[in-house]
Amino acid sequence: MSHPHPELSLPPELPTGGLRIVALGGLGEVGRNMAVLEYDGRLLVIDCGVLFPEDHQPGVDLILPDFDYIADRLDDIEAIVLTHGHEDHIGAVPYLLRLRRDIPLVGSQLTLAFVEAKLKEHRISPVTLAVKEGQVEQLGVFRCEFVAVNHSIPDALAVAVTTGAGTVLHTGDFKMDQLPLDGRITDLRAFARLGEQGVDLFMVDSTNAEVPGFVTPEVEIGPVLDNVFAASEKRIIVASFSSHVHRVQQVLNAAHHHGRRVALVGRSMVRNMTIAAELGYLHVPEGVLIDLKKVDSLRDDETVLMCTGSQGEPMAALSRMANGDHKVSVGHGDTVILASSLIPGNENAVFRIINGLTRLGARVVHGGNAKVHVSGHASAGELLYCYNVLKPKNVMPVHGEVRHLVANGALAVRTGVPADRVVLAEDGVVVDLVDGKASVVGAVPCGYVYVDGSSVGEITDAELKDRRILGEEGFVSVFAVVDSATGKVLAGPQILARGFAEDDKVFEDIRPEVVKALEDAIAGGATDTHQLQQIMRRVIGRWVSNRLRRRPMIVPVVVEA
Repeated sequence: MSHPHPELSLPPELPTGGLRIVALGGLGEVGRNMAVLEYDGRLLVIDCGVLFPEDHQPGVDLILPDFDYIADRLDDIEAIVLTHGHEDHIGAVPYLLRLRRDIPLVGSQLTLAFVEAKLKEHRISPVTLAVKEGQVEQLGVFRCEFVAVNHSIPDALAVAVTTGAGTVLHTGDFKMDQLPLDGRITDLRAFARLGEQGVDLFMVDSTNAEVPGFVTPEVEIGPVLDNVFAASEKRIIVASFSSHVHRVQQVLNAAHHHGRRVALVGRSMVRNMTIAAELGYLHVPEGVLIDLKKVDSLRDDETVLMCTGSQGEPMAALSRMANGDHKVSVGHGDTVILASSLIPGNENAVFRIINGLTRLGARVVHGGNAKVHVSGHASAGELLYCYNVLKPKNVMPVHGEVRHLVANGALAVRTGVPADRVVLAEDGVVVDLVDGKASVVGAVPCGYVYVDGSSVGEITDAELKDRRILGEEGFVSVFAVVDSATGKVLAGPQILARGFAEDDKVFEDIRPEVVKALEDAIAGGATDTHQLQQIMRRVIGRWVSNRLRRRPMIVPVVVEA
């Protein structure tokens, strides 16, 4: 479903003086965040992230926003504003820059450093503009003011975009931790000032809108980690996002306190933490970090491994450790800490990892049994504060599944925002801000774009369905040679099945029926091999369904002699 109103048609032309907002990802899902703002014929992109595949998307590496809406207007893009450095906000930047390499990237120092490292792998040298909180930049027709917000990665920014149509405040991902590790809180004074000036549309993070109260301060995680370290007798393995600088800082501090050394495991973890340390966002105690190759020279009770894979990603370090195919082996008495919250849709993969590690004898500490992680997203209490401080004229919940967007909209209404001024949209829905009123005016096609190996956008939902059928129902190939002149089957049908518990001999019963169906069809005047192939497919499909209760993929081949 690309939007909640299937009857929506293509939008009309944007009225003069109006501002158009189209989300190409991030509404109705957790990830793939991307919004396109249009004013006076010019475009501003806010974030450009990826979505990670689920079990029903086999073989897919990443899912991108659908760029078709802007593909023929690339020259109209003034800039891409990046709110922070998480993959679900920056991961698709290389794929958009492939279409036009000189689109300026605007973001904080750490965000741009993470993006530039990613772009280096794609052999792209970007045009960048580093900004800080309090800074104002005129990006073509868009006046952008950047506001400090607190998140689970340093240097996150909200952006207030002002045009002739009014001011839009986009929070990016944020929370209101009052005791952040880096001392950088969400700037509510700037929010209040913007509210006094007038916020015409508030685009606000919805991920935790269903969670009551306030998010636990990050600082409370430190003592919990300290207690886990104190109780651990052997090796400690901590899994987190490769960009969670604050959590890595807490692990380094705990390791230093307990006389342990830390090795970073995983290419993205090493890359990001090296960047964070060089830029001063990560403070590494003297002598704590060591190379992974030197871990074996230390006792188990002297080491900590900081790795990726907290979401159960199959190729990440922790998954491979749990499966026993990583150079680091997990054994009895080891402690594994999953220091991140569950992203919706990843539950089964994470529980599989927990079970695998427990089976190997490890003690697994995770959010379900210890406070080893806090969310990076504002809970309902924090969102209510924002609505009351800002008093926005219109609200458009962003970043979340449908239930999160609806819950966020309900919070806005409770603080006095009129219900008809809360716009609930999904990917592809077009929202226009005209004369101070935001409303849905149509929708544009907006599907999933799959990255599969080196191919981008070539895999379709139909092909994914084929993959699921292959994986769940099996595969049957049928080969026959016919003589159209005599109407006889000269060879076959040869039937080969894969993914079946039954032996191929089970298909002996159906061969005479296939031969009869083919010969009857030829006698009836059928000469087209495609037609004969479909007859074979139907006969075998019906038999397999009735006899074996399966619906496999059937590939029939008929050759004329």
